[in-house]
Amino acid sequence: MAVEGGVDDGQSLPVVTVCVGSYGMFQHVTLEIGLLTQFQQAVFGEGGVPHQFAAGKVIVGIGDEGTQVLDDVAHYCLVDFVGEIVSMRTAHIGLHAMAQRVESSADDLFHRQSLCQVAVEYGERMVSTDKRLEAFQTQDDPSLAALYYNYGRYLLISSTRPGSLPPNLQGLWANEPATPWNGDYHTNINVQMNHWPVEPCNLSELYQPLVDLIKRLVPSGKETAKAFYGPEAKGWVLHMMTNVWNYTAPGEHPSWGATNTGGAWLCAHLWEHYLYTGNKQYLADIYPLLKGASEFFYSTMVREPEHGWLVTAPTSSPENEFYVSKKDRTPISVCMGPTMDIQLVRELYTHVIEAASILHTDSLYANQLKEASAQLPPHQISKKGYLMEWLKDYEETDVHHRHVSHLYGLHPGNQISLYYTPELAEACKVTLERRGDGGTGWSRAWKINFWARLGDGNRAYTLFRNLLYPAYTQENPNEHGSGTFPNLFCSHPPFQIDGNWGGTSGISEMLIQSQDGFINLLPALPDSWKEGNLYGFKVRGGAMVSMKWKEGKPVEVILTGGWNPNVKIKMPEGITEVSVNGEKRKAEKFVELTVPEGEIARLRF
Repeated sequence: MAVEGGVDDGQSLPVVTVCVGSYGMFQHVTLEIGLLTQFQQAVFGEGGVPHQFAAGKVIVGIGDEGTQVLDDVAHYCLVDFVGEIVSMRTAHIGLHAMAQRVESSADDLFHRQSLCQVAVEYGERMVSTDKRLEAFQTQDDPSLAALYYNYGRYLLISSTRPGSLPPNLQGLWANEPATPWNGDYHTNINVQMNHWPVEPCNLSELYQPLVDLIKRLVPSGKETAKAFYGPEAKGWVLHMMTNVWNYTAPGEHPSWGATNTGGAWLCAHLWEHYLYTGNKQYLADIYPLLKGASEFFYSTMVREPEHGWLVTAPTSSPENEFYVSKKDRTPISVCMGPTMDIQLVRELYTHVIEAASILHTDSLYANQLKEASAQLPPHQISKKGYLMEWLKDYEETDVHHRHVSHLYGLHPGNQISLYYTPELAEACKVTLERRGDGGTGWSRAWKINFWARLGDGNRAYTLFRNLLYPAYTQENPNEHGSGTFPNLFCSHPPFQIDGNWGGTSGISEMLIQSQDGFINLLPALPDSWKEGNLYGFKVRGGAMVSMKWKEGKPVEVILTGGWNPNVKIKMPEGITEVSVNGEKRKAEKFVELTVPEGEIARLRF
């Protein structure tokens, strides 16, 4: 919230500008302007007594002349914002008191967690952020990663709250009514990337707006399933984009609009929230969403003619194209069974099966999904050693394409693991080498996460440096490229907030991982991050981890138990002994502990 004017003690109303969407108190202004069917001016009455406002109106500004109210904002106005503001005004709560309340809420969230690293000396003078970004391309700056990580958490906290909307491509910082890509939600990477850091960053409640958005998509998704895939299609489907009007149909161009696994990808986030919270009531609430998404694929997948595999069709590997032969150089995008689709369907089926078991329901349907899972195509490695993106080893039209969708199983999924599927992990390395370290801002951010999952901290750090490449300099202010703006916003170009949160996620993945069933400490630490400390990081199972490290090795870990008391920690390389709550143990490959929820285990190495 930005406040202009003097101190407000509740006795008067100074000129005030409200950042619409700030801290989740208000909706995104760009979306609201697009929704308006009527505009009404209303003012507070004499003595601070407000006029009566109907639910569904949204205040966008307060000034000397009174309060502007936008009326009739259609179906997506989720909270009676006006009622909240009116009650504050009636109770003589001043604007600075409102701001303090918001700031206090943000502080509570922000100070749950932090990342600190040794700072680089810049001499006696402070260096501005733009100069620091430029210097980072040629000299090391570990503390810049800590700043970027903590800044990413700040952006998340500022973007949304339960009862609001999830952040879109620009978050609440869209600065024009006609935002790029209509300010919508892209579900073939972007809105998902926005939420990658939420759980590890200890901001679990900020998932709720995304959960609510998914729930509202289901009725539209059911209609889309039957309209586009026939009357026998069951469940619900979402393609590669949606918006506040619950759009679920295919998009205009087949290279991106034909992808029909957007809903499956969002369901992965529903399951991830359960893994961190262990809330069975929540799981029962979202189980129909998971099941409905799986029913769509179970009822619409077809047999691939050569092997008889079950595959999605028609579909596409997000935004990428290929040639069918050396002679025919027509770019093709529509296909059947691209690798990402199969990974998402396999993952979705697995989650439904697990959820049904936990909730003691749908055992027959779970068995049907198990049988269908066994008929999905396997991962395939090309003769050149890279993971194949399509059922056949087609030639990409652009080998350096920004999307690397077929590595979904490596990140954010966990079907490909350095520890459990080393051959596939090696194929992912070859794939990333072919794709290169360039790409749009968010693409570079995703590659940080890939390399972190592959245990290569120095390569992940190289991608972080590429992500922070100056999008423009003072010498060339009008030449915007991929990278980072001087205020640390990510440049696609244009500005997209997803790259910020993809980078935040990547730093988290470099420091702590838990997707393989155990806690992996410092799995991809760059050589230059020799020492540092963090606190409040969350892992799957709900435990919270704080850690200090020196010379690239953890020296102390404080683990607070979560909903799953059984904790398994992978011992770092070179560690031969560990002390757990003062009791020395020989360090095997793993240390297994029982830490009840809320209790603390102290480990010293």
